[in-house]
Amino acid sequence: MKRFNPFHLFARHAAVPAAEVGGGIVIENLRKVYGTGDTAVEALKNVNMQVAPGEVVGLVGPSGSGKSTLLKCLGAIIEPTSGRMTLGNEVIYDNGWRTPDLRALRRDRIGFVFQAPYLIPFLDVTDNVALLPMLAGVSNAQARARALELLTALDVQHRARAQVSQLSGGEQQRVSIARALANRPPVILADEPTAPLDSERALGVMRILNRMAREAHTAIIVVTHDEKIIPTFRRIYQIRDGQTVEEAGEGRSLE
Repeated sequence: MKRFNPFHLFARHAAVPAAEVGGGIVIENLRKVYGTGDTAVEALKNVNMQVAPGEVVGLVGPSGSGKSTLLKCLGAIIEPTSGRMTLGNEVIYDNGWRTPDLRALRRDRIGFVFQAPYLIPFLDVTDNVALLPMLAGVSNAQARARALELLTALDVQHRARAQVSQLSGGEQQRVSIARALANRPPVILADEPTAPLDSERALGVMRILNRMAREAHTAIIVVTHDEKIIPTFRRIYQIRDGQTVEEAGEGRSLE
């Protein structure tokens, strides 16, 4: 099976116009069917979700429930069968894609944080974060200044010139969060971002995501099985058999 490489998602193309601040994520009646006829499998069944700007929401459910499919639809990696998706204030899908350039959409409008950081080993920390803005046409100097600003906010500025191999696991995940924020996306999709971390570092990542959501007015969805962080969410969507149910979370303080 071919291994998924996230970096091909961000190849340079014409930029997507920036969205106005304030739409978050809205998913309406989203369906995804794999196959046709007798072999058809309905992975998502009229999913409805809403995440406000500045909010971090958990998405939980057993393996095979549809979490990955939903995240891939939201990330414009696979095409839904029907429904509607809005990111920021822009409808990106309405029974068909509404943007002509999905790679630019992913690069400029969606921040991805993966379970593995996927940092580029032959670039230093600053260049890893500055790469996406440069692919979007930002000058080298501006992109590197933005990278240093984010690294400072995430308290890893002292590692700005370090190689990836010199970072701890927690530091690598902080750098991956900085990269996700580099183009100021209205949306961040985090797929098991704390799975490889111990309790202290996992809660540290959630503290960072919540602070970044508030400060950057970003809507964040965190897909997780991690029992250490589930109590931190104020709202949770449970997904089972392709359907979502909203629940109130504990909202345990991260301070």
